Amino acid sequence: MESGGLTDPVLVFDGDCGFCTSCVRWAERYPRQTLASGGWEAVPFQFADLAALDAVAGGRGEVSWERAEREVLWVTPAGRVYGGAQAVARLLMRSGGVWAYLGGVLALAPVRSVAAPVYRWVARNRHRMPGGTSACALPRR
Repeated sequence: MESGGLTDPVLVFDGDCGFCTSCVRWAERYPRQTLASGGWEAVPFQFADLAALDAVAGGRGEVSWERAEREVLWVTPAGRVYGGAQAVARLLMRSGGVWAYLGGVLALAPVRSVAAPVYRWVARNRHRMPGGTSACALPRR
């Protein structure tokens, strides 16, 4: 992130979670490598300037520590914030090629209604997923 704002979208994820980190590394290696891919930056929320990202988003509290603990966030240079399954959809759309089609499908209303609860289930159980550890468990509310 540059001081004057964002030049590319930022993916904010839980850097303490092995499962989340593995997913981001996979996304950096595969979808990002397509020829049509636009740039994006992945930043663990523990090291991100969340206040600056929230300011880009209009300072409405859409980018917060509490939200970033629970779901991946996609913050665009235009100030849009997408969370959870829709953040994943936006990342895929940004990647171009066949990935963009998959992201577009995830963003369709009928699919969104299924993708959101599936994402929430995965997020709640990420400590049980491959690469997950007890550090991946979501905090209790």
